[in-house]
Amino acid sequence: MCKIFISADPDLYRCRSRSLRLSGVVTSIRLENLFWQVLEEIGERDSLSVAQLITRLYDELAEAGGLGDNDGTNFSSFLRVSCGRYLALQVAGRIPADTEVPIRSLDADWVLAGEKSGRSSSFPAKTRRMEMAHAAP
Repeated sequence: MCKIFISADPDLYRCRSRSLRLSGVVTSIRLENLFWQVLEEIGERDSLSVAQLITRLYDELAEAGGLGDNDGTNFSSFLRVSCGRYLALQVAGRIPADTEVPIRSLDADWVLAGEKSGRSSSFPAKTRRMEMAHAAP
């Protein structure tokens, strides 16, 4: 099992920082290269640079109330989770693997309908194991 994970190209888990302006403030975001690659793919689908994509995500998260001053929100963690959800939704067939299809063209309600409320479909095997464990006498 471990060979699958430890054989990854070390460059994928090296961190890289990028500076950009969010809400008029210059900030630095530090992520592993793998996440930068996924963000690049997501942005390219809608003809956005990584900086434009991150700015849009930040603004929309703030508008939705997801960036409270004291709620412990970590924007870098949000970006990592967004990348994971993007990949999981692709695997689940909710986001087309064809990167020529823009994200903005998708019906968000339909894409998200594949996720069970309160649980992420990103981890279906774990969910099934938990459901089986709870159903056992």
